[in-house]
Amino acid sequence: MSVQKQKKRIYICHTYYHAYIACLKELNLPEDGSGAVRGQASLMLSSLSNDFGNLAERVRKSGLFAEVIPYGEKEEGFFPQLEKYHKDRGNILLNMLSRIRFTKMMGHLQAPFVPVDLKQYEDIYVFCDSDPIGYYLNTYKIYYHALEDGLDCIRYYDTARYDNRGHFKLKAWMAARNLIFIQNGYAKYCLDMEVNDISVLQYPCPKYIEKPRKELTQGLREKEKKTLVSIFIEDREALEKTLLCGKEETHKVLVLSEPLCDMETRTRIFQDIIKEYGSIKGQEAQILIKVHPRDTLDYRKLFPGHIVLDGKFPMEILNDIPGLVFDRVVTVFTVPSAIMFAREKIFLGEDFMDKYEAPEIHRQNEQI
Repeated sequence: MSVQKQKKRIYICHTYYHAYIACLKELNLPEDGSGAVRGQASLMLSSLSNDFGNLAERVRKSGLFAEVIPYGEKEEGFFPQLEKYHKDRGNILLNMLSRIRFTKMMGHLQAPFVPVDLKQYEDIYVFCDSDPIGYYLNTYKIYYHALEDGLDCIRYYDTARYDNRGHFKLKAWMAARNLIFIQNGYAKYCLDMEVNDISVLQYPCPKYIEKPRKELTQGLREKEKKTLVSIFIEDREALEKTLLCGKEETHKVLVLSEPLCDMETRTRIFQDIIKEYGSIKGQEAQILIKVHPRDTLDYRKLFPGHIVLDGKFPMEILNDIPGLVFDRVVTVFTVPSAIMFAREKIFLGEDFMDKYEAPEIHRQNEQI
């Protein structure tokens, strides 16, 4: 006997980018009608790895969601009783028995921290189900939709296969029967896994469904764009003044920071990036550094001659700042294809990072 669901849908987010995509999905729904419409969904913001500041307050003010729910998700290290299950017992059978026990206990330990009854929702959308919420949903047999963590992120780092390299087919078989948990479309209670572009993925997964993220922005009207900016930018006037400062003919370069390596190496990485890419046609450009939300390096102290932007908004929101144009944007691993405000986009990638750390640290897909 099926139970009548009381709520429409919920998005479980771990980053500003996740919340941005959730907002885009809602803005692509009609404002009224008999089917799915805006304003019916819940937004759940996990504090596991990200400080959302007062984003929840701005989302509530926008009226885009029916409710905004803080979620004090707990990482594995919060529960010392789980540590014993990671001991290597010498053969795959004993190790898999330990993993089965770990999977169930991990799911049960999360239960007191989940702030809502997820069984009451018709649709659950989870960004990054590799986080503890994935264990919880499968332990309690709750079906959900998974979404790609970042733009084309599986193309560059297939976490499901990397984390389970060695006997992957056996592990995937066990995950499909809910004996163990594997993220990104392999878990039994994951209905499907939204990815941006299936064609760039080396390894297939039967639950992958292609939903290009560019389609979420193509039909937005000015009204929807203003809603997005009001949600993600706390002080729009101040940000626009910063972004549009300088003379019209001044060259501008945007560098996207990332929490790479140790602090000393990270400093050297961005010093080298600015030295190499900070000039346009032989002229020194105005450098703006957009800090990654999880990057704790003090860029203002280390780069006092450059403009440092707050990390508490997704860089894609800059597409909606009228008149904003950069000559160049430079990233290491952040995929820049969604950026529409730059004349040139430079993605440095793995070859660049080989100079700063052992290749096996960042060339995960080559080790699958």
